[in-house]
Amino acid sequence: MRSSNPVFSRRGFSRDNGYAGFNTAPQAGYAPQGNPYAQNPYAQNPYAQQGVGAPPQAPVTTDRMTMDDVVVRSAMTLGTVAVGAVLAWALLPVSATSYGLAVGSAIVAFVLAMIQSFKRTPVPALILGYAAFEGVFLGVISEMYNSRWSGAPFQAVLGTMAVAGATLLVYKAGWIRVTARYARMGLAIAMAFMVVMAINLLLVAFGVAENGGLRSFGPLGAAVGIFAILLGAFFLTLDFKQIEDGIAYGAPRNESWLAAFGLTMTLVWIYVEMLRLVAIFTNND
Repeated sequence: MRSSNPVFSRRGFSRDNGYAGFNTAPQAGYAPQGNPYAQNPYAQNPYAQQGVGAPPQAPVTTDRMTMDDVVVRSAMTLGTVAVGAVLAWALLPVSATSYGLAVGSAIVAFVLAMIQSFKRTPVPALILGYAAFEGVFLGVISEMYNSRWSGAPFQAVLGTMAVAGATLLVYKAGWIRVTARYARMGLAIAMAFMVVMAINLLLVAFGVAENGGLRSFGPLGAAVGIFAILLGAFFLTLDFKQIEDGIAYGAPRNESWLAAFGLTMTLVWIYVEMLRLVAIFTNND
């Protein structure tokens, strides 16, 4: 199971109505009594033992991923982010040096995340390392925002919790059905968004676009921020679907680390966008 975030490749689950396996059946030579994680044409490590149309049944193994595993690993990764953020906030005063440290931490976090994304199995040290450096980055920028817009980080945390809770409620109620078409369209939109943001960054860096361009602290920036938060909610639905399928098809227990990794990245995405959005609306008050 890979993270649902756009910078990562993703493993899917073979399921006749699921999105990730894209209705693919197990390969020829598949033996239910042999390797329970036989490959299919799309996924590197799918977990279904059934044929097309069969109900989900977990493989017979005592080392299967459970919801408790996902909750515990997610608490560990998010807790590491929180500890890193608190320490950075408390120990690093707002300055050019701390800003440089935030950028450096973000780069290290990105590198660790990319290394993990290319590995076939989760490495807890890489995932927790990513969380720690991401926490330092969030702590520094949160302090910077708070020094200018008092209370913005707290409001952003509440907003992130509200988005996550509402998305989970909508997903569990069945109002959103995560299908192959849904995933393809959403990922295409997300990739287009990232390309546009990269171009905007280059235009700002070369002085072509002023005041941040599309990421300005005005109405246009607010609209872009809201759209980015909606994309974050979309990635949460993919994370929820992958967790649900992983448990249903008996994914190995260590795959819960990747579930926690994906959730952490998505929540960080939403928090950063929410922080900017709070600042924009505070500016316009």
